[in-house]
Amino acid sequence: MIVTDITELSKSKYKIFIDDEFAFVLYKGELRQYRIKKDEQIDKETYDEIITKVIKKRAKLRAMHLLEKRPYSERDMRNKLKENLYDDEAIDEAIDYLKSFGYIDDHAYASQYIDTYTQSRSARRIEQDLLKKGISKDVIEEVLNIKRDEGELGDEESMIRSLLIKRGFDPLNADSKTIAKNVRFLYQKGFSSETIARVMRQDF
Repeated sequence: MIVTDITELSKSKYKIFIDDEFAFVLYKGELRQYRIKKDEQIDKETYDEIITKVIKKRAKLRAMHLLEKRPYSERDMRNKLKENLYDDEAIDEAIDYLKSFGYIDDHAYASQYIDTYTQSRSARRIEQDLLKKGISKDVIEEVLNIKRDEGELGDEESMIRSLLIKRGFDPLNADSKTIAKNVRFLYQKGFSSETIARVMRQDF
């Protein structure tokens, strides 16, 4: 295997290409440690050590650091690690590591997401949001059903009324422009046009 290129990614990081294909990212000190130089050979033992002791370990640490800031679905975490130039094998191992400790759990992620938005978004909007985050439809439906059975999903008419009150909406004096603006706002929250119209006809 030949190191065919070393490209500066930042002041301290470099993209390493082996046999004309991107291999991994190393810090400047690691280049010296493993004696990585352009147009020189890298033996399999050194390559394997870099993958195992540097890249895979760093992918796990990066994933843990990301989770300190906010929760991630499995797909979001995979995409984030891919953005950070980790290969599929390193990503798979990092995800398996996180799952083994319960740090990545799409059921728990969906449950927490629903708890956060159940008073401001419709179940349909929440489902759409979670699908975009890579949560499977089966997992979403399962968690929503549990929340619904336990009475933890907000009543949509009450949510709409509360949101309109917060926005200062007066159904008796609102003009057509104000009504249309609030309908768009509520529709973007995932509420059906029928439910929106029914609440808007009510006296708050």
